[in-house]
Amino acid sequence: MGGIVMSDIVTPELEFVLELHGVLAQPMVMGETPAGTRRIIPIRAGTFAGPHLSGTLVADGAADWQFTRPDNVTQAEAAYALRTDDGVLIQVNNYGLRHGPAPVMQRLAAGAEVDPAEYYFRTAPVFTAPVGRYDWLNRSIFIGSGARYPDAIRLRVYRVL
Repeated sequence: MGGIVMSDIVTPELEFVLELHGVLAQPMVMGETPAGTRRIIPIRAGTFAGPHLSGTLVADGAADWQFTRPDNVTQAEAAYALRTDDGVLIQVNNYGLRHGPAPVMQRLAAGAEVDPAEYYFRTAPVFTAPVGRYDWLNRSIFIGSGARYPDAIRLRVYRVL
């Protein structure tokens, strides 16, 4: 190819960034929409920690706007902010999918504790950080793996290298 040395395409690796624990309010059910059953789940509080950042989740205005599609996949659209221990605010828009066998999803919906290995719950968070110490968050793709509990959520977020 014109003298250019081509190498193999890089196989992505994952680097752990943070684990987030969020406390959730009771879902508010909007009802049926053309996209499916819409629910709003306010996020009341939370903490996060990782090798390069830690702090609290800013609860004001934080919520997961989700809907369950006709194919029984729950599509999450969460928006919230993180406040690092050194006072920096970071915006997060987190999109995800959760699904599994019908009996497992029924147990989750009923508020039962369900092993996260029994269902698929993955997210694709997008961070917006101010220029400075955390602006590396603006320059990478991230993925998350989640667990849903009756009144809480836990996410582990990884940077795709």
